[in-house]
Amino acid sequence: MRHRRKNRRLNFYSAQRKSVLRTMTVSLIKEESVNTTDARAKEVQRFAESVINLSKDDTLNNRRMAFSKLRDKEAVKKMFGPLHDRYQERNGGYIRIFHTGFRRGDAAKMCMLKLVN
Repeated sequence: MRHRRKNRRLNFYSAQRKSVLRTMTVSLIKEESVNTTDARAKEVQRFAESVINLSKDDTLNNRRMAFSKLRDKEAVKKMFGPLHDRYQERNGGYIRIFHTGFRRGDAAKMCMLKLVN
């Protein structure tokens, strides 16, 4: 049973899972949309919204915390630049998930993650 388990395992061990979430979040921040499977999209949404929430208060500590989670200077710079201004008045819900159909090879549910304007 999976009582009190917060995260989906996504068939990865923990270091791989952390790396996948990190790289997909960086891609989402840089390009503002990402195509992925349904389960990954839901996990990336949780991770990315917590990171974007740091950018609402532009302090040195929040910048360092965001960098420690993302490990990408350009993504952190964009978060505390244009995204900071865009989401200043918004109380969450920075990312939308659009279902796009099924993958051809294994019929996995596919989704598109987009940052809300």
